[in-house]
Amino acid sequence: MKQPSALSQRVAYTIDALLALVLVVAVGGNLAARTWIFLIAIPMWLAWATVAASGIAIALRRHRPLTAYGLGLGSLVPALLAGNGLGPAALLATACALYTVALEHPRARSLTAMGLGLVVVAIFELLRLGPNTIASTAFAGGGVAGSWALGWMTRQRRANLAQLAETQADQAVSDERLRIAREMHDVVAHSMSLIAVKAAVGNHVAKDQPEEAREALRVIELTSRETLVELRRMLGVLRSGDGTPEAALGPAPKLADLRTLAERAGQAGVRVELTGEAVDDLPEGVALSVYRITQEAVTNVVKHAGPATCRVTITEGPGEVSVEIVDDGRGEGSPATVGGHGLIGMRERVAVYGGDFEAGPLPAGGFRVFARLPYAAEEVGTR
Repeated sequence: MKQPSALSQRVAYTIDALLALVLVVAVGGNLAARTWIFLIAIPMWLAWATVAASGIAIALRRHRPLTAYGLGLGSLVPALLAGNGLGPAALLATACALYTVALEHPRARSLTAMGLGLVVVAIFELLRLGPNTIASTAFAGGGVAGSWALGWMTRQRRANLAQLAETQADQAVSDERLRIAREMHDVVAHSMSLIAVKAAVGNHVAKDQPEEAREALRVIELTSRETLVELRRMLGVLRSGDGTPEAALGPAPKLADLRTLAERAGQAGVRVELTGEAVDDLPEGVALSVYRITQEAVTNVVKHAGPATCRVTITEGPGEVSVEIVDDGRGEGSPATVGGHGLIGMRERVAVYGGDFEAGPLPAGGFRVFARLPYAAEEVGTR
């Protein structure tokens, strides 16, 4: 599995090329000056070949990790025999290549490569027994094993980060679907309820009261047009994956729009009394939630309470706002008993802000919905 590099390819390749050049110049300079005395004499051409193989292994490790590791092991054999500066140089090249093998190849293959490196280190260190054999073997073996472990941990970390990013993306999609479904429910349920009520009225009075029937049709036409505008705004949000500003798709409802909501409910036979809707210093998300909760509650009154009076009271406190919707309808088929997603959507909106939500029938008849939404003081004015 190919893992993405934390660095850009050009930068990573440049670093490898510079490291290979430094190694070749540093080790090659000592060979040319003959400043080293090898523990086991090897031909000078073999020493130069070892330096070249080490440099190529470092420069090639991102392109061909296994080939680079093979070159590193090949340079490690004479380097371990000769000792002095050749050993650390070849070990560095082998460790760099093994790190990339562990990073980019499956664990079984990279473990096999590490095992082969440990065998080579053990055999050729033991060929030149001396007072420092155990220490040098531990150093070389630790370098091989440590480079594999570092590469494997980096591979696992990147895989975990990729999995986390995928999970977060899936969660974001799920949250967005839920938000859109909630918005669509709020818009469609309210409008279709009003249309259904007015259609029933129009059908009932069409023969005897044509003027009232025409008025019902006018309300249905107006509500349908407004609903289409809202639906187009929603669909625009779905289509705009390029960060199109929300303002370009249409403004979100505000608390001031509750007057229009009340007028539309009145056309369906529910008189809505508004108190406190002039609050205008709420964060946009909080204001939208208050509007949607009120819209859903009023829609339920229109659908379930019959001709009734509905009182909507919005109260602002320090760092919080509450909304209470109380109706005096007959309470038959209330949302608490007929099921549906309305109360669930309201409860979810309140839960986003860690607030309180209550909904239930009143002892004397009617239904009450109450929601309290706290918000941080610094959110005010961020609309």
